[in-house]
Amino acid sequence: MVVKLWSSMILFICGVIFSAIAHATFPSVPNELYEALGLDKSSTTPKELHEAVTKRYRDPAQGAGPGSHAQYWEPIPMSMYFDPMSFYETPSSPDEIAKREDCVECHTDTTPVWVAAWKKSTHANLNKIRELKPEDPRFYKKAKLEEVENNLRSMGKLGAEENLKEVSCIDCHVAINTQEEASHKDDMRMPTGEICGTCHLREFAERESERDTLIWPEGIGWPDGRPSHALDYKANVEVSVYAGMPQREIAEGCTMCHVNQNTCDHCHTRHEFSAAESRKPEACATCHSGVDHNNWEAYSMSKHGKIVAMMGNSWNWEAPLKDMYSKGGQTAPACAGCHFEFDGKYTHNITRKIRWANYPVVPGIASNITSEWAEDR
Repeated sequence: MVVKLWSSMILFICGVIFSAIAHATFPSVPNELYEALGLDKSSTTPKELHEAVTKRYRDPAQGAGPGSHAQYWEPIPMSMYFDPMSFYETPSSPDEIAKREDCVECHTDTTPVWVAAWKKSTHANLNKIRELKPEDPRFYKKAKLEEVENNLRSMGKLGAEENLKEVSCIDCHVAINTQEEASHKDDMRMPTGEICGTCHLREFAERESERDTLIWPEGIGWPDGRPSHALDYKANVEVSVYAGMPQREIAEGCTMCHVNQNTCDHCHTRHEFSAAESRKPEACATCHSGVDHNNWEAYSMSKHGKIVAMMGNSWNWEAPLKDMYSKGGQTAPACAGCHFEFDGKYTHNITRKIRWANYPVVPGIASNITSEWAEDR
């Protein structure tokens, strides 16, 4: 009787643990993404979610790739970094098999800045994350690391009792935690959103949910899911002027700010991939500036922007957005604090409360929006 009781308890505990891993849900991912992909939010596993989001992400009919004007233009060498899914080619040399540690050793000589940045990153210091104390503003990363490990277990990339030791070159550029050596000439890949999304599934799904968010009210004329980070490359390559421009290096100057759809390192610069960096308004200013969308100029000349310029260096940008005022010492709004927030939560879907109507070069556009949609925002 006692044996049966203990057996039942063990099975129950194992079942609870398995269920928590197998049916991990992400409340911050909008329901409309699950509905669009035909998934049950309450029972979808991380593996199932990643596969469904990735299938749509890679589908040319859903916006992936060089677009319907591709026959009229040719990529330049830099294009492989803007759209690696379409244009990346593995380097022809060195033609050798490299182990995990070989990458770091070789690139310490050939690209020392890459290695120096990686060594400062969270990716290279996972055990330091596990040792964080609650009073540290970065303490939230402990739960984030556990979430990442659960994602990898669901996808068969991490053992049930295994901890992720590090995220090194071979994990992002070959295969995550499943290969210890690879051919530099044949196996290399340039990470796309889906690669980052293998670990950072919540953020990947949040960002991809922008496709399913009603951004403009009915009748305004924008296609579904635009404008957004999730489809910003499509918005670029589907412009006929872009495709017809003979000076491709100039055309790709536009692409530089339309690659969030394809990669994550425009906000989280490689190879440190710093969350703190991406919270600073200067990160947003990389693209959201200039005569056609002078958001940075307007913000930086405002009182908010001036306070950030004068006081921002004393703030702790390592604090998550929800804690920037209480733990980070922030005393004025920055871009991410407003644009990532919706109903008190902070996510990578940054279109849910946005009115794309604050451009002075389009007079009157804000005044013609009088719908319930606009009032909610």
